[in-house]
Amino acid sequence: MADSISSPTPRVIRNDPWYGSYAARAETMRASEIRALFAVASRPEVVSLAGGMPYLDYMPFGQIADLIAKMMREKGDVAWQYGLAQGDPHLREDVLQIMQLENIVDVQPDDVVITNGSQNALDLITRIMCDPGDVVLSEAPNYVGALGVFQSFQVDVVNVQLDSHGLIPESFEEAVKEQRRLGKKVKFLYTVPNFHNPAGVTLSVERRPKILDIARRYHVLIVEDNPYGLLGFDGQTYPALRSMDAENVVYLSSFSKIIAPGMRIAWMVAPPGIRQKLVLANEASVLCPPNMSQFTITTYLDNFDWKKQINEYRGMYKKRCDTMDAALHEYLPYCSWNKPMGGFYIWLKIPAGLDSRAMLPRAVTAKVAYVAGTGFYMNGEGKDHMRLSFCYPTPERIHEGIRRLSTVIDAERETTQLFATSGKPDNDPRDPEYPGPDVP
Repeated sequence: MADSISSPTPRVIRNDPWYGSYAARAETMRASEIRALFAVASRPEVVSLAGGMPYLDYMPFGQIADLIAKMMREKGDVAWQYGLAQGDPHLREDVLQIMQLENIVDVQPDDVVITNGSQNALDLITRIMCDPGDVVLSEAPNYVGALGVFQSFQVDVVNVQLDSHGLIPESFEEAVKEQRRLGKKVKFLYTVPNFHNPAGVTLSVERRPKILDIARRYHVLIVEDNPYGLLGFDGQTYPALRSMDAENVVYLSSFSKIIAPGMRIAWMVAPPGIRQKLVLANEASVLCPPNMSQFTITTYLDNFDWKKQINEYRGMYKKRCDTMDAALHEYLPYCSWNKPMGGFYIWLKIPAGLDSRAMLPRAVTAKVAYVAGTGFYMNGEGKDHMRLSFCYPTPERIHEGIRRLSTVIDAERETTQLFATSGKPDNDPRDPEYPGPDVP
C-alpha cells in the first residue's frame, strides 16, 4: 500500500516490447498524486480530505432525469449525433449569462469554445502555443492537472510567487525579465486567480490591473483558469481578468464545480486568432465535445434556478470550511494555514522537519487521506505543506478526519524531536567534525 501512494512515478514495465520506442514527451508524463490516492481514499473507512470532488447530493437528480428523458424523446437523434468542434450553439449562448456574473459582458456565442473539461482546455492552449523548451510562468504552488499538461508538452514551468493576496505582480515581472535574459520564450502566464487550487488565496482587485499591465508591456498571454469563481462563501464575485482585457487573456471555466464533473464540459473564451486555432486543435484532438453532455447541461440551465443552486453550494461549502478551520484550531494549533473566502481547499503548513509526502502512508493507516504538497510543484518542493479538501466530506467527517490527522502529525513531531535531542556522544569518531584524539 505504501508504495502505491507515496510516489507518483509510474512503474517502468521492463518487459514492454515497445520500451525505448515511445516519443520523448511520453517519457516525461507523470501520474497525478491525487489520482494515485483514489484507490485507498475512496474506501468508506478512510476520511478523504484529498480529492476536490463537489458534493452532489443537493442536485435534483429525480427532476433532472425526467427532463433528460423528455429531451431524449424530442432531440435524441441530435443529442446522440456528432456535433460541432466549437460546441453546441445553445450551450455557447447559455454560458454568456454565467460569465456576466464576473463582469464579462462583451462576449458573443461565437467567441466561446466548448471543451471536454478544463483539462482538455489546458491541453489545447498549450498545444497551440508551446514548443518543447518554451516557458510557462505559473503560480507556486500550482494546480496539479496543469503541471501534468505542461510536462507532457515538455514545457519549462517557472514559478511566480504567491502571498495572501494572490499572485505578486513584481514576481511576475521579474520572472519575465529573467527568462528573456536567458534567451527563453515566455509563452503565457497560467493563473487561478479566485480561491486558488491548492493555496486557497484570491488575487486582490488592486493587483489585477497591475498583472494585466505587465502582460501587455511584455506581450505575454494570460491564461485565466476560473473554475471556482462563483463559489465565494458570502456570494462575492471578482472581476475576471478577461473582463478588463479582451486581447491578452484566454479565459477558462467549467461546469465541474458548479454543476457536476461527470459531464466533462468546460469552455474557453479567446481572442479571434487564438480561438480559431483552438477550434482546429479541438477538432484534431476530440473531433467534437460530446453532444449528450452538452444537451444535459443546457437542459439543466434552461429548467432550473441554477443561481439559487450555486448559492446553496456556497452556504454548504462555507459550513464545511468553518468546520475544518475550527478543527484545525482545536487539534493542530501549532500548524499554520489560510482560511479561504471560497472554493474547496485549505493549504496547511506543517511543523519544520516534517515531510508530508513521507508521512502519507502512515496517515492512510490512520484512516485519513490528504494530498502532499510536493504534488503541486515540479521541483520537489512542498514537503512542508499539504492540501486539505473540505468540499466532499460531511462536517462530522471533516472533524474526525482532522482529529485522525493530528494523531499522525503529533507522532511525527515526537519522533523528530526524539532524534533531534538524542544527539551523539562528544568526540564521536563518526562525526565528520571530530578533531581527532590528539586535539584536547
